[in-house]
Amino acid sequence: MALYEHVFISRQDLSNTQAEGLIEHFGAILADNGGKLVEQEYWGVKTMAYKINKNRKGHYAYLRTDAPSEAVQEMERLMRLHDDVMRVLTIKVDSHEDGPSIQMQKRDEREDRRPRRP
Repeated sequence: MALYEHVFISRQDLSNTQAEGLIEHFGAILADNGGKLVEQEYWGVKTMAYKINKNRKGHYAYLRTDAPSEAVQEMERLMRLHDDVMRVLTIKVDSHEDGPSIQMQKRDEREDRRPRRP
């Protein structure tokens, strides 16, 4: 099976529990099709660079999966059909990094950033 990372944005008018419920829902779809959800992160409500479907903000979620391509395609298809999901991004990776994603790390823990300009 292949390793994937997914990020999806759901509508801003959902509650936090509804947004986290979407993560569990799509993880269950993946499991039903022979894949498994390795790790999940709820990043919270963030402001977007431009409006999507008249929304300025959205609930961001991040998934790390180990699944066959058919399971990922089915999950993406259902994400795109779901009314609450605005955008989906899926990337195939060679390996999953240990620990939290860069979004969940504290600012001082990020080592590979350039120093700020004066």
